[in-house]
Amino acid sequence: MVAQNRPSDDTDTRTKHQRRSRSRHAGSISDYTTSQGQRWKFQIYVPKDPEQPELGETRLTRGGFKNLEGAQDALAAALKKKAQNERFQGTVPSLGVYANAWCASLRLEASTVLGYEKIIRNHITPALGDIRLDHLTATRIGRHYRELEASGRRDKRGYGKPLSANTVNKVHVVLGAILDVALDEGFIAVNPARRKRTVNAPRASQIRSQRPEIVTWTGDQLHGFLTWNHDVFGDDLFPLWRTIAYTGVRRSEALALRWGDLNFTTGRLAIRRAADVVERNKAKTTKTGSARVIDLDTETLAVLKAYKTTRGTISLDLARADAYVFGNDAAAIRSPNEISRRWRYRVRRAQMTSTTCRR
Repeated sequence: MVAQNRPSDDTDTRTKHQRRSRSRHAGSISDYTTSQGQRWKFQIYVPKDPEQPELGETRLTRGGFKNLEGAQDALAAALKKKAQNERFQGTVPSLGVYANAWCASLRLEASTVLGYEKIIRNHITPALGDIRLDHLTATRIGRHYRELEASGRRDKRGYGKPLSANTVNKVHVVLGAILDVALDEGFIAVNPARRKRTVNAPRASQIRSQRPEIVTWTGDQLHGFLTWNHDVFGDDLFPLWRTIAYTGVRRSEALALRWGDLNFTTGRLAIRRAADVVERNKAKTTKTGSARVIDLDTETLAVLKAYKTTRGTISLDLARADAYVFGNDAAAIRSPNEISRRWRYRVRRAQMTSTTCRR
């Protein structure tokens, strides 16, 4: 008769105690038996002194939990507190310090992060940066917004003048997002920026009422500018203005076009990338994150075909499939900001010499 295999006592013990995690970093959870029934405990390693990390770590054990879920919640809270201690030496940081740490943790486009950093630098840190997170109140935030509305501009041309409702709202959005994360990490019990009645951030109706009226050119004005730009100004960037005008592509998308994106046989243009406005000579995904195809009119196609020939006479490398259509003579992507400056200069020149495209 063959004896049946039975688990050993050690196996029974391991099954009984059911360790959920053996990671020193993540902590561990186990159950144990008491006179009152099954209980759960967790263990993690924490710094002996958050302000002196060189002293090493010690084991922290907490037990008495009646179920696994309670132990898991307590472990998560302990790990959160440990992370806070490691980042900020066991203290609640100021808003300015925390805002910078928040920005550094973002995984967004560089231009988006740059915009957040500018808002923090100009409109949050100067007045609120020294306040501890847990000392920041809704009343103080509301007063700050009123101060921004009265004299919040920090640009050279308008320093000290009122900040628009739209910009104050952007400050509110960024500050609210920072404090949401601070709430999640346990630095604050509530987000004071979310107390709507006290904070009184700009409403959508206020933002709309302050938006400047957008005045667009008529078809005749656009035609007049392009004619002047080509025939009178003799602009080497005329193909760029023509392409943007007749396709509706964004400035950064046009600057990141490669000759391989243009099919002269089918007359179609593929928009696959955009120029980065922060890092020079770098392309990124389009604003929507997806590619699209545009049909070109015959005249624009002819302008681009002639332009490719001209680029090829400068250097064959400038007319290859992987070369940027509107790149500079060094085969690099032109800066979007530089192109905007050139556009504004040309519009001023056109308005000085002709009434055709005046607004």
